[in-house]
Order: sequence, then C-alpha cells, then structure tokens
Amino acid sequence: MSIDEATTIVTGVDFVSLPTRDLERSNAFYKDTLGLRRSAFHPDRNFAEYETGTVTLGVLDPERMGVGQFQANVNAIALHVEDVEEARRTLEGRGVEFFGDILDTGVCHMAFFADPDGNALMLHHRYAPRTPEA
Repeated sequence: MSIDEATTIVTGVDFVSLPTRDLERSNAFYKDTLGLRRSAFHPDRNFAEYETGTVTLGVLDPERMGVGQFQANVNAIALHVEDVEEARRTLEGRGVEFFGDILDTGVCHMAFFADPDGNALMLHHRYAPRTPEA
C-alpha cells in the first residue's frame, strides 16, 4: 500500500449544500425547472435532496434547521450538460435568467445563472480532454 493510499481519508463527495429561505420555491426550481430527480423531501425537517448523476444537491433552510444564517453560495456549482447552448435555451424557456453570454474557455463551455435564492450555478460541458498533472 502506498503512502497516499494509507493516508487517504476522503473517498468522494456525497452531497453539496445549498441554502434556501423557501423550501417549496426551491423544490419547484430544482425538480421542475431544472428537471432533477428529487430523492428526499422533508419540509418538516427543512431539507430536500436532488440527484445530478454524480453529486447530490442538498437544499436546506439553515435558519429553520438551527445550523446558521442564510447566506447564498456565490461559488458556482457546475452542472454537467451535453450541450450548453441547448440546455440554456431550454432553461430560458422555463424562466431562468442567465448572466452574460456562454463562455468558451478553450476547453469547456459555461453559462452562469442562479437559483431563486441567489445560489450560483452554471451549465458546464468540457469538450477538450483533460491533461495529466505535471
């Protein structure tokens, strides 16, 4: 066993948390607007979970849960799509407003938007192969 294998504690990311002030409004956005599969919905416990295929989005009301104050996440969560332009067009048709044009970084396309609570999100598609670390 290598040193890295022996010292590795974290083996993945189970979920990321997104704060909300209105769980019902967030449910409509993540389930209906984005079309994500809802895997848990517990209004009595102030949280819901939505599946992206790789990481669960845990939407919670931190104030009602007693775990802190509401503060929107300003660091965009990159949601993988096969075609950013097509996905953006679909979401615009559902009322989502995007910030600026689609960004082409030379390796990926990105389109930035936010959920109803102001949590930063982006549509993302990497079209160039990853290069190994130096």
